[in-house]
Amino acid sequence: MAISQTGAVLNTLTPRPTQGLFGDNYLSLTDMDFTKQFLPDVYEKEVERFGNRTVSGFLRMVGAEMPMSSDQVVWSEQGRLHVAFDDCTVANSANSGVSATTTVTFTNTSGGDTGVEKSKLLGVGMTVIIANGVKVVKARVATAPGNGTITVAPYGAANLDALNVGTAPTLTGIKLFVYGSEFAKGSADGGVSIDAKFTQFNNKPIILRDKYTVNGSDTAQIGWVEVTSENGASGYLWYLKSEHEARLRFEDQLEMAMIESVKDTQTASGSAGGAGFKGSEGLFAAIEDRGMIYNDADFGSTTSGKGIDEFDAILAELDKQGAIEENMMFLDRATALSIDNMLANQNSYGAGGTSYGVFNNSEDMALNLGFSGFRRGSYDFYKSDWKYLNDSTTRGLLGDVEGVIVPAGTSTVYDQNLGKNIARPFLHIRYRASEADDRKMKSWITGSVGGNYTSAADEMNVHFLSERTLCVQAANNFVLLKSTT
Repeated sequence: MAISQTGAVLNTLTPRPTQGLFGDNYLSLTDMDFTKQFLPDVYEKEVERFGNRTVSGFLRMVGAEMPMSSDQVVWSEQGRLHVAFDDCTVANSANSGVSATTTVTFTNTSGGDTGVEKSKLLGVGMTVIIANGVKVVKARVATAPGNGTITVAPYGAANLDALNVGTAPTLTGIKLFVYGSEFAKGSADGGVSIDAKFTQFNNKPIILRDKYTVNGSDTAQIGWVEVTSENGASGYLWYLKSEHEARLRFEDQLEMAMIESVKDTQTASGSAGGAGFKGSEGLFAAIEDRGMIYNDADFGSTTSGKGIDEFDAILAELDKQGAIEENMMFLDRATALSIDNMLANQNSYGAGGTSYGVFNNSEDMALNLGFSGFRRGSYDFYKSDWKYLNDSTTRGLLGDVEGVIVPAGTSTVYDQNLGKNIARPFLHIRYRASEADDRKMKSWITGSVGGNYTSAADEMNVHFLSERTLCVQAANNFVLLKSTT
């Protein structure tokens, strides 16, 4: 007996034991217009479009991090050992240039001391060299300093006529330094007692904060993403993918703030200082204030006066400072290649300018023109690319800083808190910490998610906080390479 069915005819679906597509076991779009026949083919691994995006690591390479418990860090740096001035003036007597006077006046234009204070560093009997950049005169201090002046008795002359160059004598910008002394037999007293000169510096920590927020509903919507993070970890992240990046971004900003921060002494309304935010002295600000700046370097050029000559000019300035043997160079891409070209240009032997002999007769070594370290004069330099200067979302966006030269090793300074001399890296970070709280890098969660029922908001807030400052000691040995074009 046949059974018949009237009315609507249903599509026949035959289930299968495996997840395979057959002609009778799937719904077409005409059967169900609110869904799709197939799910999209999704790549669960995230594409690393910009490579390693973090720019931190510079301070970890050249410095250290140490706790502090106060609102300010204070340190003292040694002064110069020898007595020297570069801003003296030779008095100009009426109608006679400098030929009728032997008086040297100390000005107040540099060093922070008055002319009177400067003159008191010299006494009768000291022998000095006086020069104007063209002529050099050696003399003996003849009378005691008075009101910021000294009188000298030149050797081999009755006056300072030798400084009178042509018809326009150089009377200002006179340089003077003490090289010895000379006294008569049986002299009763001699010399000047000079207290050790030191300069005191200070910096204050700043508080950095950030957070990441996700609402409660999104935490219940699972969506896994496979990632390889900048810190080397790999695996799957759920809704905390953005929290992970927020943490990396905050860690980058901890370093960037130590590099870029500036102090604000303003009190006017509308300024950050006037609102109570006094800032902190970062690396760039410290070098610009107390270090050396070299503008528009062209190390790769073969033009006379440029290339290796420019680099040697920097060495000459390092000689005048601490002459620290080992130095780190952190450069942007263009300057790093320029240094490579400068070094390659020094190998001008052999066919085509390539002498394999200096590379152990290895052609592969000779054609590897990337230099990571070299020695020039009495200095060793270790060269490294600095991503912070190349990344288009940081200083690479501006292109005004080409690199920094940082002395390696440690400096001996007097720590006001410890009350003794200590050896520390020239560049280091101090962060607030005590037995009750460590503010080096804090993170905590508030909200209604994950059992942290600390507020009525249906969300999870991940907070980040740090309080820190940078100490740039012996900044006179740092060099900032800048572009003015």
